[in-house]
Amino acid sequence: MAASLEPVDRPLALSEQVYHTLRAHLRDGAITPGQPLQEVQLATRLGVSRTPVREALARLASEGLLVSGGRSFMVPELTLADVDEIYEVRFLIEPAATRRVAERTADPVVRAPIEAALAEARAAHLAGDAEAFRDSHVHFRSAWLALVPNQRLVRVIEQYADHMQRIRALTLDDPEIRAIVLAGFERVTEALRAGDGDAAAAAMRSHLTQARRAFITAVGLDRDRSATA
Repeated sequence: MAASLEPVDRPLALSEQVYHTLRAHLRDGAITPGQPLQEVQLATRLGVSRTPVREALARLASEGLLVSGGRSFMVPELTLADVDEIYEVRFLIEPAATRRVAERTADPVVRAPIEAALAEARAAHLAGDAEAFRDSHVHFRSAWLALVPNQRLVRVIEQYADHMQRIRALTLDDPEIRAIVLAGFERVTEALRAGDGDAAAAAMRSHLTQARRAFITAVGLDRDRSATA
């Protein structure tokens, strides 16, 4: 066999493409809680057969991003208990991941994408541009996650962050919440500039605490806690 032969590039499987398309719509809030997702309608809209749609829906359900509702799937309504559990996981893993990133970010070249995303967020907040701020939020997360050396850790972070993404899509229209998120970005970036892992982890923990509190209040879940109490 010829030694010069190389593996042929293969495009993403159809079910993988459908999965990423649906996941993107879940992230940006285009698919709302309670909205039924049925194989036939989705297959028709996406121009594919039912099989890749079925596989993609099952995968999203296994990740907790969808739930089965009879003959269809839907985005679950997040309860206060859901949010508490999701943030419990995030508190365990995201500060640790940020600590690892700080080992590299004293180098301004390595840190440049984070600084660029922070500048985007500042500009969007000053302009009162919620859509641009949401984009900068994605860019900031992508920039620091790209520097995490443990890819298994990155996948776990992304999975649980996706559960909160549609809440961000709704709540980042509020300028007060944008200000809270931007302040968190500033604290994290300051620690990363110094290459201080402990400070970076503490800044991320503080950012998650403030963001969690703001999101819970914005979507009215704090009223659930008061009623239970």
